[in-house]
Amino acid sequence: MKKRVIKKFIIPAILLIVLSSAGIVLFAQNNEEKLSIQQQAANLPVSIDFWSDYPSEVLAQALVDRMTDSELLSQVLMFGWSGAEPNELLFQWVDRGLGSVKVFGWNTDDIYLVGKSVSRLQSRASKSRFKIPLYVATDQEGGWIRHVKGDTAITPGNMAIGAAGYPVDSWYSAFYICREIKSLGINMNFAPTIDLFTDHDSTIIGTRSFGEDPEKTGILGVAFASGSMAAGVIPTVKHFPGHGDTNLDSHGKLPVINIDMETFRNRELIPYIDMIKDGVPAIMSGHLSYPQIDSTGAPASLSKYFLTDLLRNELGYNGLIITDDMQMVGATVFAGSFSNAVKLAIEAGNDIILSSTTARLNESMWTKNLELMSSDENFKTLVKNAAYRVIKSKLEYFKTDNAAPLYPTSDEIKASVPDKEGEEFFLEQACRSITLEKNKSLPIKETEGQRVLLAGSLQSYFKMGKVRYPTAGQFYFPYDAVNIEDTQALADSLYAACRGYDVILLCVSNEKHARAAQILKNSKKKVIILSTMNPALAEKLDWADSILLGYSWRCEYSLDAMLGVINGEFVPEGIKPYK
Repeated sequence: MKKRVIKKFIIPAILLIVLSSAGIVLFAQNNEEKLSIQQQAANLPVSIDFWSDYPSEVLAQALVDRMTDSELLSQVLMFGWSGAEPNELLFQWVDRGLGSVKVFGWNTDDIYLVGKSVSRLQSRASKSRFKIPLYVATDQEGGWIRHVKGDTAITPGNMAIGAAGYPVDSWYSAFYICREIKSLGINMNFAPTIDLFTDHDSTIIGTRSFGEDPEKTGILGVAFASGSMAAGVIPTVKHFPGHGDTNLDSHGKLPVINIDMETFRNRELIPYIDMIKDGVPAIMSGHLSYPQIDSTGAPASLSKYFLTDLLRNELGYNGLIITDDMQMVGATVFAGSFSNAVKLAIEAGNDIILSSTTARLNESMWTKNLELMSSDENFKTLVKNAAYRVIKSKLEYFKTDNAAPLYPTSDEIKASVPDKEGEEFFLEQACRSITLEKNKSLPIKETEGQRVLLAGSLQSYFKMGKVRYPTAGQFYFPYDAVNIEDTQALADSLYAACRGYDVILLCVSNEKHARAAQILKNSKKKVIILSTMNPALAEKLDWADSILLGYSWRCEYSLDAMLGVINGEFVPEGIKPYK
């Protein structure tokens, strides 16, 4: 008996000693490796710059070791600009060593001017002390989030991909989207969005989501990221740890998501675990509070628990962490000021701090955090570590054959936008995504003598509808109705327009459209609903004769596919990606 007892306790003890020894050895090896990199970095010539031919780890270490505090802090900042072209202030930041810029949707109608602006900024960066190129980012998710406009593709979007359910659709969507923006010199895309469609009334996520299934979302997200990288653009997964279970927009307030740890781990984290296992290079931290997970109530973007303890240490993520826009109320309301929000974001573990506006050179965000670097060695170390990860990532990206051009030309843009292969693909993808939620009398044929009215808010819809129904009537209404009175006016006008018609093909894109559509409930007309955005809106219109889900308002491919179903050209196979 004694022997058994002794055995029972001595074996785990021996095992513990062995494991501890292994841990010590591993720790020692890591320290030796780090020391070796630092020694190699210290021995590099004085004249090195970003384009010097040395291993990425060694060169990145050498560069950050030789940077001033100002250069280190600049490298972790990302600024946007508000005009059609960057102003002189942004160029002055680039001279100072700014690490990244963001192309927002308010300055992209002329894509040739965007390409010219990127080229000018990169040229200015090439004249800085270490010649470190800029990361140039944008939000080109597909669907209705499309910051680079001009002739770039308006695609069916994530929920359409989820409805079809094919990872290859996700891969090629990202590939063609990114191939277009790459030609403008954009090298980083804030996509895919892997937020779950948990709150079906959410207007901030909605069809930006692949659906509500965490495992399926992870698979489609991995495929999207892979397609992005194949095209030569760095994907950035968002919004960690999940924006799907709230209808609040963190631009205007801090969303609070009150779920317990078990739900959080079995739902929100699942897609991120898949992405991390697949080696995703960048993750965006969201301005989202999970008080049952982090009791401080801090948004994840400013939470050391979420970004360092959970994302880095527990989940083993070693890529870049980029904040959502720090000008958003979801960040500043907790921090109390923009400068403190930047400080907290760095301390939480972010590597790139995004601001939609270009800060002034003497702004407190800059001066206070620069002063802190000189007085707080721990804070300076955090900034230096972040700058190291940014520069190492840049070395591994820009020194490949597949990187976006630093100096895009008009000829490159013209040849790439719109992407001709992409145009063919997105129509096919749209057809695979269409979901027939209800069918009472499809197809509708004009030859049967039924008088058809096309009702919608896009001229392209009428154009495609007239191809199928040449004698159809048209009723145009704006996408947005300003107030309740306008919604009622829309409903009254719609009811009046329907007189003399038997079949109404009605596009519903938002809550106001859905409310106005209710006026046709007892009209004795054959109403066909084309749901072109959040499919949850169509659930309130279950009295309609037939309902099709297309998931994308402005996407001509989706509208064309829905009209094709109504006209009997093919049988849709899409499945609504939530219950």
